[in-house]
Amino acid sequence: MYDNIELRRSLYTMTGKSFTQALAELDPDSAYADTDMKGLDAYERQLKRFGIRVSGPDSDLVEKFFVTAQSAVLFPEYIRRMIKKGIDETSLAGDICAAVSYTDSMDYRGLDLTTESGEESSIADEGSALPVSTVRLSSQSKRLTKFARILNCSYESVRKQRLETFGVLLREMGASIAREMNRAAANTLRTGAPQTTVSGTAVTYADLAAFWSSMTDHNMDVMLCTPAMMADILALDEMKFCVSDFMSSGKVRTPYGVTIIKCPEVPAKTVIGLDSGCAAELILGTDVVVDYDKLISSQCDEITCSICAGVSKLTEGSVSVLKTN
Repeated sequence: MYDNIELRRSLYTMTGKSFTQALAELDPDSAYADTDMKGLDAYERQLKRFGIRVSGPDSDLVEKFFVTAQSAVLFPEYIRRMIKKGIDETSLAGDICAAVSYTDSMDYRGLDLTTESGEESSIADEGSALPVSTVRLSSQSKRLTKFARILNCSYESVRKQRLETFGVLLREMGASIAREMNRAAANTLRTGAPQTTVSGTAVTYADLAAFWSSMTDHNMDVMLCTPAMMADILALDEMKFCVSDFMSSGKVRTPYGVTIIKCPEVPAKTVIGLDSGCAAELILGTDVVVDYDKLISSQCDEITCSICAGVSKLTEGSVSVLKTN
């Protein structure tokens, strides 16, 4: 059972397994299918074992992790989960990437889909050769970027803080990383994409509609824009009919169904339109990594975290750029 598991540092170093996966091998989730712990993963069961409450107004102090040598082993995973939560809450990958791939290298070669010239039509006349589309490895590799940050905080300064409060700071640390990931993704998407420049300094509803219709072979269902550009769009008279959608879903959609997403990392006066079903691929070289060895010691004075990731364009013609003067 979960309360007999020996927690040790080596659980963080098992090749190809996360700390929670290593724990789950010792304490399978299936053993709790008909108990009140159903729905808790192996790590959450360990928190319950040591009575550590990480959220809510009655959350414990940071020092609760260090009551015993075994409970201290849980602290790096708490840090990792909070940082990852901040990344997931801020990252746009879920809105703009059609697929997620994993690699154990810092370089990644994706796939290119090409259609032979003159064979764009899929109509095959009787007795004629069938049109050909070819998938090949990309001629250029995508180099992943390491996004990292250090949080300076001595154990003495945080030991008496509530885990709920400390978790907010860790999520913000993750959000900072995610914002840089968003910037890199926006730069990748707009590089080489067809661009339309409208006259004037402000975008009109007609400009947006024309931009949306300019993508003929794909369905533009997402637009990324800066907060200032988004404010201009929301101020358009035609957008007042979208208020009810925002109230019900929390997302802003144009009357023709395009989701508008605020992205401060997009260059000023720019809108990136894309078909989220085929435009991009998220490539992960690592999950969120923290320096577990220092964190298990209560005398740590910094928290180091990193993630290796990149975004690669998948399909030609699935991304377009709109700019104002």
